[in-house]
Amino acid sequence: MLFQGNGRSNGKIILIGEHSAVYDKAAIVLPFNDTQIHVTVQQAPRNFLMSRYYIGYLTDAPENLQSIKELTYKLQTYLHTPNFQLNINSTIPVARGMGSSAAVAIAITRAFFAWKEQYLDQETLLSFTDYAEKIAHGNPSGMDAAAASSKEPIFFEHKQFTTFPMNIDAYLLVADTGVLGQTRAAVKSVSQQFKTFHKQTSHAIEELGLLTEQAKEAIIKNQPEILGEVMNQAQNHLRSLTVSNQLLDDLIQFSLENGALGAKLTGGGRGGCFLALAKTKEEAEELAQLLQERGIKESWIQGLGVYQYA
Repeated sequence: MLFQGNGRSNGKIILIGEHSAVYDKAAIVLPFNDTQIHVTVQQAPRNFLMSRYYIGYLTDAPENLQSIKELTYKLQTYLHTPNFQLNINSTIPVARGMGSSAAVAIAITRAFFAWKEQYLDQETLLSFTDYAEKIAHGNPSGMDAAAASSKEPIFFEHKQFTTFPMNIDAYLLVADTGVLGQTRAAVKSVSQQFKTFHKQTSHAIEELGLLTEQAKEAIIKNQPEILGEVMNQAQNHLRSLTVSNQLLDDLIQFSLENGALGAKLTGGGRGGCFLALAKTKEEAEELAQLLQERGIKESWIQGLGVYQYA
């Protein structure tokens, strides 16, 4: 067994299809390499965690770290490891729709297997990640895990993943509202609406799936204006599903009024991040500056026509 195991992963951005993907509809997900997680694990007298949010024994960790507690116990049992110290270093904002919980689970799993010098195939990696995600979110779609463990854009449909080349002359601005998203509550709310308002909710989910197909076609045909309009329609349906909120609505409207071709929330919603599509990098940078003046905490700009991966 090595002295130390290392594991890495990246964040993700859902371009379109959040929430509807939970119900076997299509989604487009981008690995987001501007945000990363690095995990190390090594032997220690007791199971101990060092992270940005908590330093101490895992047995005493707060409830919001329950998925990490249970995942590490499962890995420790599965791999027959001694007690350990786990170090988590992350640049992925938590609860912002960037898949931080899945990315952490992937990096932890990779670190444990590396520590034990055991081969880790993709199926096993996703199995451990799905275990942790169910604890964190209840009914995860699997998109976060797939994107955080991939180096290529993904087209997600019926829980199947295929790579998807991005080739559209536009720039995506990812903006962090600074407010924690509420993925678990949002997923539960949509599920409840299916029971209470089945017809309307089913229609919104169906439309989100169809819009994802239209987004794919717009990307293939290099039609940024159409992609922007598709994003706007998707946001309308997400709002009807009650997974947006006033802050997101206001910032999205502000983006549209200041040159964005389209804008929508990304991830679970009710906080977190949103996306704005710009025709040029300069327009994206100008919008980022305006949003900063409106209180946006952090933003990133990704070119979609020449998508690069580490």
